[in-house]
Amino acid sequence: MADSSLQQQQQQQQQQQQQQQSSDEATAGAGGFLVNALPSPAPSSTTTSTTTTTSGLPHPRGHALRAGSAKEDKVRNFVSERMLHISRRYVKKYGLVEPGDEVVGYHSMGELCKDLDSLINIVWLSGTPSLQIPYLLNIASEFNNWVTSFPPSPAATFSVLRKLDHCFASLLSGQDLETKETLPGFENGLRSGLSRTDMVRCKSTVELTRVLIVDVMNSREPEEEEEQERVIEEVEDTEPETAEDTGGESAAEDDSRRRRMRWEDEDDDGDELLHMDVARVYENTLVKLGETLGEGGGVGDIQISDD
Repeated sequence: MADSSLQQQQQQQQQQQQQQQSSDEATAGAGGFLVNALPSPAPSSTTTSTTTTTSGLPHPRGHALRAGSAKEDKVRNFVSERMLHISRRYVKKYGLVEPGDEVVGYHSMGELCKDLDSLINIVWLSGTPSLQIPYLLNIASEFNNWVTSFPPSPAATFSVLRKLDHCFASLLSGQDLETKETLPGFENGLRSGLSRTDMVRCKSTVELTRVLIVDVMNSREPEEEEEQERVIEEVEDTEPETAEDTGGESAAEDDSRRRRMRWEDEDDDGDELLHMDVARVYENTLVKLGETLGEGGGVGDIQISDD
């Protein structure tokens, strides 16, 4: 009886060992390593790098999209559709909404800038010069038509222009204007950057913008303060989250809020800030264009009346 009981215990131990071995093999990954059954720890906010610049742009992807790839086509189609949507809304500006009409016209420059802001973020995020250059040039060119069709919306308008300025100045040098990091697609130099034809077009566009902004800010009554504040808050809500969001405002949000508060001041501080922002329109882009085209890096003075 004792021998029989001992044999049964040995058989049970062997079965348990075989079951354990089978379980280990079942949990092994295809690469020969065990799958971790524990969930991965959440990334610490202290080790997460900042994902936006002070202009509010997201950090671009690590590598440019491969030319002709499905991903590049998807981004191209999406951006083209969004540009078409913005154009349709612009054409229907101030129009009455008809029943069943899916496209509602813009009622302010602030509304238009909200759509442009998110579109510029997507284009920049693509990290692909072959997409960034033509679409940003197109946006900047169309902006000159749009901005003259509405009452001034300084906060929203200058927010968009600061983003475009950062984009163009960075693309002209092949590195981020602030961080000095090499941009995706520029690992082998500036061959993927703006052609001379692109630079000439860019220079013409930004110089025209500087003139138009002076006229717009001088000629019309600004949007209602409540409308400007609402639109800017909506734009800030669409900004990509940063590590600082877990403990406070991002630099872009803080700067935008401080500027809006100063614009609303009744003393000379608001006018002074407006003059400064007008003078700074595309200032970094013009400096880079001057350096690249060999025409100097100066930014011409522009005047805005005190009326």
